[in-house]
Amino acid sequence: MSCLVSSTCSLVPFDSSLTRPTRSSKLGSALSWQSSFPKFSIDIGSVISSPIVKKDSFVQAAWTRRSRGEAAKRPNRKSWKQRTDMYMRPFLLNVFFSRKFIHAKVMHRPTSKVISVATTNARDIRTNIPSLVDDEACRLIGKLIAERSMEADRIEGKLGIVIDTIKEHGIVFVP
Repeated sequence: MSCLVSSTCSLVPFDSSLTRPTRSSKLGSALSWQSSFPKFSIDIGSVISSPIVKKDSFVQAAWTRRSRGEAAKRPNRKSWKQRTDMYMRPFLLNVFFSRKFIHAKVMHRPTSKVISVATTNARDIRTNIPSLVDDEACRLIGKLIAERSMEADRIEGKLGIVIDTIKEHGIVFVP
């Protein structure tokens, strides 16, 4: 027998056989896991649904065409021209002039592969020419790029048409 405190604060004998057996009583434990938590009664009227915010108290972003979620899905979307330009003009001639040497390369833009490279800083060229940055060095680099691109068989299609048109209009490439 155990005692239970009633609302009148008098001790009343408690008979455990009058209650339904619970899961914890089947296991033989008088305390359950749920009974270890404190019980709170929350009044619904005391809960504030949302705080009141004045419009002047924060800065709102300007209206944009896309919502934030849509912009987050495609953060670095390129324009149509940027996406199709590398297929319209697949070969890129990159020439770099420094105070000490000249460097040139032809790249295939869709695959980012280097087709041919020529530089005045290479050992075989550096020893054969007096200056690495003068006009004669520029002619030599142009000649090497043309030869190496022809060997790679990449001067064809649109690039070949452009080069032929340039030659027809008076621009002379080094043979």
